[in-house]
Parts: sequence; C-alpha cells; structure tokens
Amino acid sequence: MKVYLPEPWVLKPGIPVTLHFTEHAVVSRQIEDPIRHVLVTRESLLFYVDEVDGTKVDRVYSILSQKHAAEFAGYLPGRKYVGYRFTIIKDAPGFVPPRIVTVKPL
Repeated sequence: MKVYLPEPWVLKPGIPVTLHFTEHAVVSRQIEDPIRHVLVTRESLLFYVDEVDGTKVDRVYSILSQKHAAEFAGYLPGRKYVGYRFTIIKDAPGFVPPRIVTVKPL
C-alpha cells in the first residue's frame, strides 16, 4: 500500500518561516550519509503542514536532526502542536540544523 506524502518543505538559510502542523509521525528513512556516501537508516520526525506564513498548503516538514526534533518533544504528546504556530529558521547552509525562533498560540 502506498501512502500519500505531499511535497516536503525545504527551508532556505536565513529566512524564517511560520508553520502550523496538523499531524505527525516518526518514521525510519534510508538516506545517504553525506560524508561516507553509504546508505544509513535514520529516524525522522514528520509533520504534516497545513499553513506556511499564513497561506494554506499541503506539505510535509521532515526533521532528521535529533537536536531540532528534541525542540518539539514537549508538543508531541496529545498533539499539543496543533494549538500553536512555530517560526523556524535555518541559520546557515549545510549541516546546521534549523531551530525554533518563536512559538505562538493560535
């Protein structure tokens, strides 16, 4: 069975975006290690995004960074994230993980 995944959301360095999430999942993904160039399995936190900067969308925000995923840990139980908008920024290109700038209640 195939699962529909909308187009993933890719952050541009230095440009903050405000996202609203409706659902989440933790999945295993195979990715190429950028240094060793071998396939590795990593856990990824996926959020389904219904709003970006106030515009309705159908996207997925996928987080591989354990540090960035940990920022959402308190919002996962009971899907608390649904009641908030998260402004996120990627400070630099490359392996720098994004970070949460602000969290605002709806």
